[in-house]
Amino acid sequence: MGCGNLEPRKLVRVFIGEEDKAPSGEPLFRYIVQWCLDNGIAGATVFLGVMGYGRHRKIRKSGILPLKKLPIVIEIIDTEQNVNEKLLPFLKEVVKEGLITVEKVYVLT
Repeated sequence: MGCGNLEPRKLVRVFIGEEDKAPSGEPLFRYIVQWCLDNGIAGATVFLGVMGYGRHRKIRKSGILPLKKLPIVIEIIDTEQNVNEKLLPFLKEVVKEGLITVEKVYVLT
C-alpha cells in the first residue's frame, strides 16, 4: 500500500488586519477567500490571530472586550502557474497594508 504522491505547489500567506476592507466595503479576508473560490484556486483557509504586530509596530491582541483589530492570516495553496498568473496580481491590487509571502510546499495526493 503506497502513501500517495507528493506534488509541488505554492503556499501563499496573506497577513492582514481583521478591520481591513475590500473595495466593496466587506471584510478583506472574506473578499479574498470568495475571489479564490470564484477563480478556481485550489484552497484557502483563514486564521484569526490572538496577538501580533506588523510594520506599524502596534500590538494587536485579544482581551476582555471584543476587538475588531486582530491579526488575520489567510493561507492559500495552488499550482505555481495559478499563483503567479492569477492570485498574486489580484492580491497586489487588494492588499494595501499587509504582508504576502510565498513558499514552495509539497501536497500529498
